[in-house]
Amino acid sequence: MNPIVMSFFAAFLATALLIPSAADAQDASVAKSMQALKDQTAELGAPKIEGKEAVGGKDVPALYFGSTKMNNNPVVDKVAKEGGEGMAATLFVKGGADEYIRVATTLPRALGSELGGPALDSINAGKPFYGEAPVMGVPCITGYEPIKDASGAIIGVYSVGYKKAFTPLATKSNSPVL
Repeated sequence: MNPIVMSFFAAFLATALLIPSAADAQDASVAKSMQALKDQTAELGAPKIEGKEAVGGKDVPALYFGSTKMNNNPVVDKVAKEGGEGMAATLFVKGGADEYIRVATTLPRALGSELGGPALDSINAGKPFYGEAPVMGVPCITGYEPIKDASGAIIGVYSVGYKKAFTPLATKSNSPVL
C-alpha cells in the first residue's frame, strides 16, 4: 500500500479514536437526564404503589412519589424539555411479575405500552440498563433504572433516552424493539 495512503488512514483512525463521538455526548446527556428525573421525583417524596388507575386503556397500579400520583401525570415533561430536542422521559409501574407499563411519558400515544428487550432483563435482575435500544421502533441511546419502594422492592422504572445521533461509521444494532 502507498505510504501516503497508509499515513492518511492512520491519521484518520487516530483522530476518530481521540475525538469524542456524538454517542459519547449522548451517553453523558442520558446520565444527566436520568439524574434530573430521579431528583425531580424525589422532591415529591418516597415512591409507592397505591390503588389502581386506567392508563392507555389498561387498569394498572397507581405509582406515587409522596402524595403525587404519576399515572397520566406530565411530570416527565420538565425533564424532557431540559434535556433538549430528541429526548424522551418515561416512568413505568410494575404491573405483574415481569411486566412494566408506561404510566407517564413524553412519547405520544405510548401510555400503557410495556417495557421489553435488554432493559427488561436488566431491571428484572435488579440492575440498571444503559445503552442503545430501540424505543417505540426508533434507535435511541437510553437509560433505565429501577424505582424501589421503602422496603427495597422494585415497583417501577425510570427511563430516559435520546434519538440516536447519526454516525457514518455506526454499525447496525442487534437490540430488539422495546
